[in-house]
Amino acid sequence: MSRGYRPQRLGEEIRKIISDMLVRGDLKDPGFQGLIGVNAVEVTRDGSYATVYVTALGNGAADPLTEEEKNDILAAFQRSRGFLRTELARLIQIRHTPVLLFRFDTSVEYGMKMDKILSDLDIPEDEPEV
Repeated sequence: MSRGYRPQRLGEEIRKIISDMLVRGDLKDPGFQGLIGVNAVEVTRDGSYATVYVTALGNGAADPLTEEEKNDILAAFQRSRGFLRTELARLIQIRHTPVLLFRFDTSVEYGMKMDKILSDLDIPEDEPEV
C-alpha cells in the first residue's frame, strides 16, 4: 500500500467514500432503495481485499428486510463494484485498490431483536432500599 495507509485507516477512508457516494446518489443502480449505509470496512493486512459491511432499513418500514431484499442490495453493490474501485483509486490515490467484498451487517437487526426481547420481559423495576 502506498501513502502509508494502514489497513484500519484505509478501511475508514473506504467507508467514508462509499457512504458519501450513497448519500449523494452517485450509485444509480435501482437496487439501492431505502436507507442504505456502510457500517464498517475491514481491509486485509496486505490491502488486497476489503470487506464492506452494509446495512439497510428498507423503504421506511419498521419490519426488518427480507432475505430477498438483502440479496438485491448486495447484488446492486456487486454490479457497482467496478465503479466503486475506480472512484476509490482516484480519490484515495493508491496504486492497488483492494478487491471489494460485500456482506450484510446484521448487528443492527440483532440489537433490535434483543431490545424487543428485553422489553417483552416482565421484570419489575428496582425498588429503592428503605
